[in-house]
Amino acid sequence: MHDLRRQALESGKTVSRKARSKQPSPASSRPNSAPPSRAASRSRAVSRAGSDEDEAGNLSDETSFSTNSIDELLNGDASDPITDAWRADLADRIQELLDRKRSSVQGRERCLATYVRILTAQYAEEDIRGKEAELVVSFLKSIKAESSERETILAMKALTMTVVTSPSDLIYEAVCGPLKRIISDSTSVPSKAAAVHCLGTCTFFGGASDDEILDNMAYLLEIVASDGSFIDAQDEAHPVVAALEEWGSLSTLIDDLANESEEAAEYFVEQLSSSDPGVQIAAGENIALLYEKSYRALTEDDGATEFGEGDIISDPDDILGVPKLVKSYDVYRRTDVLKDTLSDLASLNTRRLSKKEQKAIRTNFADILDSVEFPTHGPRYQNAISQETGKRYGSRMTVRIHKEGVMKIDKWWKLHRLQALRRVLQSGFVKHYEANPIVFESLPYVSTSGPGDVVANGSTES
Repeated sequence: MHDLRRQALESGKTVSRKARSKQPSPASSRPNSAPPSRAASRSRAVSRAGSDEDEAGNLSDETSFSTNSIDELLNGDASDPITDAWRADLADRIQELLDRKRSSVQGRERCLATYVRILTAQYAEEDIRGKEAELVVSFLKSIKAESSERETILAMKALTMTVVTSPSDLIYEAVCGPLKRIISDSTSVPSKAAAVHCLGTCTFFGGASDDEILDNMAYLLEIVASDGSFIDAQDEAHPVVAALEEWGSLSTLIDDLANESEEAAEYFVEQLSSSDPGVQIAAGENIALLYEKSYRALTEDDGATEFGEGDIISDPDDILGVPKLVKSYDVYRRTDVLKDTLSDLASLNTRRLSKKEQKAIRTNFADILDSVEFPTHGPRYQNAISQETGKRYGSRMTVRIHKEGVMKIDKWWKLHRLQALRRVLQSGFVKHYEANPIVFESLPYVSTSGPGDVVANGSTES
């Protein structure tokens, strides 16, 4: 892996954020800001209410960094489906990727697509073990060259699948600079968005230190604060959504966000006025996460007189072993104004958006508002009392792991990690959850669901 670091870093260090800033950060997507530069810049309303089956026709595991397609232009590859001979096929594709001398752009695209598809559908750690350094160097050549938009994005998707399949503490250092150059300098908006997602995944799994994680969170926040102008993507929704999503994912790695919360919350609240539903929802989910993380378990060393009225929260059902929680810091100074904004979004009714987009906004912001008012409430929280247990149903979002096992998503940090994993793994999420210890350790809890629990794909168990 030392060869990987040497080859990938030979072009020099990343320029500092201040030096890269092209202009002062404008106001975010408020009602008085300029409209998006073109209609195609509008992102999807990424919704927990939407069904996976509804979007199945628009998915492309090879190029997508979202539960929806990153760009319809890049949908679908006509390659043959994976067969039992996938190990031999993967070995051939690895050899082809490492031998680039006589390759063409189209040939590399097909090879990268097959590599990504196999690593998505199969847990192939043994098959790529010992080859990670050479593979990452090959991917970086395609990323730096930008010979085609499709090859660039495929190479970034191949890089993320490699680091999730076989993590290394050296990968982040090798790829950070090239990815930030794509984010800053590429003329392709889809490539910028894909690079943001790739940077987030490599930061999460590639050996970044706590300081490097916080540095990248600040970098992503600058993209959000400037509505994309910081990376020459003014009013382009996709990179801003990507920055919001990856900020949320990385923040789950940091125990104490007291120093980061106030500034981040300011920018996220501004983005609630965006004209793009995807931006609004991603910003709202980060706000809910910030409020959740602002509380900690009350310990015996804490004196009750140290805290103000309402700062201590008890479990409503007094479940044995569930500690009281205490507010560690204020997330946002004008929580009252924020609640009004969230309430308006939770009851949104406008002709500007489709019925599906309006439903997504109303469903998501009802959850977000509830969590801001009651930070112990996770996604899809219900106060209704179960006749079976005599206790509140609580958060009822689950993701099914085959027929019997389900994972309960009762915290916002769990939802952020689930969404981050699904952006990368797409249809291979369940396979990797069962076979890949790195994925399982990110969300290590599986249980069985109760009647009426909402499954992550939007259907309801009964």
